[in-house]
Amino acid sequence: MCNKKELEKKIVEQYQADENMMILIFAQWCINNELEPMDIYKKAYPNQEMNLALQKVLELTVPKEEAEDIPDTTLLNVLQLFGNDDLAFEVTKEMEKLKKS
Repeated sequence: MCNKKELEKKIVEQYQADENMMILIFAQWCINNELEPMDIYKKAYPNQEMNLALQKVLELTVPKEEAEDIPDTTLLNVLQLFGNDDLAFEVTKEMEKLKKS
């Protein structure tokens, strides 16, 4: 049986893995829609330093032609699940622009 410290460590590790998956979904959605993930992130969080997790995850994205489609609703749900409401707001604005073009 796990002690409390081990359990807490596993929970933190799982959250970080899930958070990285959320970031990857965001970054790949941007690539798929020919948008720059860092630019959208900066609009959502203008006072934050460079997001190192986003920088790392960008290396894991694939070209649009090789990627699976990521539905808009999936991205928004994942962002909101992690409390990234500001980013979800900026993504929604980009989705509106894409629909108009």
